[in-house]
Amino acid sequence: MLKKRIIPIQLLSEGRLVKTKQFGPARDVGDPVASSKVYSAQQADELVFLNINRDSRSIAPMVELLERVSEVVFMPLALGGGITSFEDAETLLRHGADKVVLDSVVYRDPALITRVADRFGSQAVVVCVDVRRDGDEPDGEPRLYSDCGRRLEDVALDAHIAAIIAAGAGEILLQSIDRDGTMTGYDVPLLARVSATSPIPVIGAGGAGTYEHMCDAFTGSAVSALACGSLFNFGDNNPIRAKAFLSNYGLRFKVV
Repeated sequence: MLKKRIIPIQLLSEGRLVKTKQFGPARDVGDPVASSKVYSAQQADELVFLNINRDSRSIAPMVELLERVSEVVFMPLALGGGITSFEDAETLLRHGADKVVLDSVVYRDPALITRVADRFGSQAVVVCVDVRRDGDEPDGEPRLYSDCGRRLEDVALDAHIAAIIAAGAGEILLQSIDRDGTMTGYDVPLLARVSATSPIPVIGAGGAGTYEHMCDAFTGSAVSALACGSLFNFGDNNPIRAKAFLSNYGLRFKVV
């Protein structure tokens, strides 16, 4: 069995660590550098940083953050939010990022995935897919959104997944907008649908509120990793305890 990963996901706005609910208004939850140092000590497998500042969609805040975070952590770092060109991705990777997270840009320029993968390797390219269910039903058809959940994209989920895989993506970060920040559990059917046919690793995100939710997602789908925000931001939870709990269900994790 391939080893699973637990990945804290850190949302950034105006230099602060924030948390949203269903991609709505952000709540301040601390300093990203201090938080990263804690996660490093708590055996997180890697960290994902996403700039969600809707008024400043550039990589400048992330470049500055990289310099500070790299001094206190020694784990893979993936950064995204505001990447609009190959030059943006190259800048982040040359400043210490191990991976870049592409999202909105790939709907308009899917060839960017290929360019970055050809230059730095597919393992350096994570494509984020933000999904909201159609209607109020939990089994509504998945719809894809970009621009921090504000723009509905006219492409089907399966077609988009196939396209980003064909373009050379190394991983997929699959985020449920409906579950984001709710702490009610992952959208396991969504994770199962994508991970069942994806030849590349899928990271599930959105909804973790308990370790049981993580167990449901790992055992109910073929995801390679789970990203957590609120679970670790609120309450006395951390990656060490999550791994200890999940190991009781036969799940294996990397030794950090």
